[in-house]
Amino acid sequence: MFERLYHYLNKGDKQGVCTDITEDACQYVPHNFFLQIFSNVFTQLGDTLSNPKTVLTWLMTYVSAPVYLISLIVPLRESGSMVPQVFFAPFIRKRYIRKWVWVIGALLQFLSIGAIGIIALNFKGFTAGWLIVAAVVLFSLSRSMSSLTSKDIIGKTIPKTRRGRMKGYSVSVSGVLVLAAGLFMLYQSNDATINFYTNIIFFAAATWLVAAFIYSRIKEFPGPFENKSSDNDSILASFRLLKTDNHFRDFIIARTLLLCTALSAPFYVILAQEYVGKEAYLLGLFIIAKGVASIVSSPVWGKYADKSSKNIMAVAVLIASVLGIFIFLTISYFDTLRSAKWLYPVVLFILGIAHQGVRLGRKTYVIDMATGNERTSYVSVSNTVIGIILLMVGGLSALVSLLSVEGVILLLSLLGLAGAYKSYKLPNVEQI
Repeated sequence: MFERLYHYLNKGDKQGVCTDITEDACQYVPHNFFLQIFSNVFTQLGDTLSNPKTVLTWLMTYVSAPVYLISLIVPLRESGSMVPQVFFAPFIRKRYIRKWVWVIGALLQFLSIGAIGIIALNFKGFTAGWLIVAAVVLFSLSRSMSSLTSKDIIGKTIPKTRRGRMKGYSVSVSGVLVLAAGLFMLYQSNDATINFYTNIIFFAAATWLVAAFIYSRIKEFPGPFENKSSDNDSILASFRLLKTDNHFRDFIIARTLLLCTALSAPFYVILAQEYVGKEAYLLGLFIIAKGVASIVSSPVWGKYADKSSKNIMAVAVLIASVLGIFIFLTISYFDTLRSAKWLYPVVLFILGIAHQGVRLGRKTYVIDMATGNERTSYVSVSNTVIGIILLMVGGLSALVSLLSVEGVILLLSLLGLAGAYKSYKLPNVEQI
């Protein structure tokens, strides 16, 4: 069944069906293709239902956690899942079979998110805030293990010309589930209680448990490994890639500039609350916008990422940049339009399309640009560097007190334009 469906979804692509993987792995491509789609669908649904920018923020507000603790959860979750990767990489490189690292990470994420629900039911205020922050830190470290390993597994089990569309299909299917969740939350928003929010959290936690079981069924064959006596030497050698590998350094610069699609999202939410209101239905509308954006855009982005992932990065960030400039002009000069209730869900929908393109493009690019343990080094170093930059740029929120919110969006959009140019100038790694 997997094989027939796999060939149907990938019909018309006659290029190197088993390019960049071993002959043993080639026999199990359809099997592994769908198992990774299914596991990704569940983790992406869990990510949305425990998103720190929306659901966790609302939950922490509901339990009266201090505002300064609420402001910590976004940078902690995003950066905490990336910064440690370079330290996990030496451990992962010493494993013949690496899927179990992903499984352990998923189980720890299940426990971390589940703990947040228990904390919210039993604690309030300062205590609840700090315990939730601690759970987010554990979640981020666990996510770091799974994130780093997943790209290595994709590189070992899925051939070039199939990786981007695999990610695209998984995001699209999860988008359908996210849309359903958003509609449910929109319907229930008037009667929302602490049990309503914690049930969402418990459901989100369960998605990682299901994903761990599915991922454990992947057929992985032993790959290249190393047995160095000093992890410190390996870590330093990984960071030296930034000096010695021009291609990799250019990718890091481009990826840094692409951060505008992720960093601008909270500022659009702030504008919506300022000019439209803070009604609970907005949470459902924003989740629906994200779900629809994933459904309509991810298969297209994924298909074309397999042809030229660097062009997908460039086009997607260009869309986000033009959108940001439009919103800056709208907020500054068009009073009636900036108060329109339909504007911000539409804006977040377009931003969601752009962000999916950036994510699928950069993930496909870094997987395709390297092989074996080199891929593990590329992924770990790039994520660690980006995580550090995110922590530093996290202080950008302090600029809101000095600049207007729309001014920050404009700044990020201009950086995105530079990111579009830098991405376009990268070599095309999908060429066989």
